[in-house]
Amino acid sequence: MQETMIKVSGLSRTFGTFQALDGIDFSVQRGEVMGFLGPNGAGKTTTMRILTGLLSPTEGAVSVGGFDLLSEPEEARAITGFLPENPPIYDEMTVREYLIYLATLRRVEKGALEQAVNRALSRCGLVDVADRLLSNLSKGYRQRAGIAQAIVHSPKVLILDEPTVGLDPIQIREIRSLIRELAEEHSVLLSTHILPEIRMTCDRVTVISNGRIVAEDTIEGLEQRAHAGQAMRIVLAEPPSAETLESIAGVQSVSEQDGALFVTAEADEDPITEIVKQSVEKGWNLREMTPMGQSLEEIFVQLAGSDPLERSEENSEEGAEENGKGGAA
Repeated sequence: MQETMIKVSGLSRTFGTFQALDGIDFSVQRGEVMGFLGPNGAGKTTTMRILTGLLSPTEGAVSVGGFDLLSEPEEARAITGFLPENPPIYDEMTVREYLIYLATLRRVEKGALEQAVNRALSRCGLVDVADRLLSNLSKGYRQRAGIAQAIVHSPKVLILDEPTVGLDPIQIREIRSLIRELAEEHSVLLSTHILPEIRMTCDRVTVISNGRIVAEDTIEGLEQRAHAGQAMRIVLAEPPSAETLESIAGVQSVSEQDGALFVTAEADEDPITEIVKQSVEKGWNLREMTPMGQSLEEIFVQLAGSDPLERSEENSEEGAEENGKGGAA
């Protein structure tokens, strides 16, 4: 049985009259990369800040590695690494000095300090720039340094908030590869609103919209949703009537456009084999059959809502959090 490393139960957070999170539940298992997906302003950052102890919840419970975040905050934080969207970079330090400083703050013992820093440098591909000032590094290397500070104390849980934002395509590919490698030793919660990020790096995905969880599934499960009830574009030289096609088991509806038939299958049904069979037997002369299934992007829009970017949370949440940081757990 897999060990649950992050467990969120009935988590809510309000800022005045604004409900940023509304009773959300999800979990992350040992050794997996969970994608935390949602449009801007959905509640991702609020959740991340609560999980890392930077913000207290209004209601609900959170455990990290079996430690209750409210009653055992020091123990929970000790096994958590966090990369915020804007990494805490100190430009006047070298990469090595930076990691030594952060490792010391996280109570890495003196005897293990050098080994911990060297390991983080190696894992994040920073050995060659270890003695360069952070101010002189590219955006990609600064992001790597941000990840290195999150793992320097060997946490069991790694929380990454928009880890590839602002990077070029090559840097994005490198960071995604690094995240997959980190999953071998850490349980990873990855916040993003970029669908390719989810597909390339994550085992499962939790979708949040308007402060509520609207889906929690594997990537394969989401893709099955994308193809459930899909339509097929069919071109036949001698097409039958729409009524004839609709009589085939598994066919929900048939429409015609520009000389092609669009056949929609019923959920969890696949009438393709029977359509091909009858086409041969009855001389319909099948010329083309093209799937018209929904993309993951379309499924995401359905789950997250038709106008996710117009929610007022992005401004309300950020402003309220700035004023409420003093109440963090």
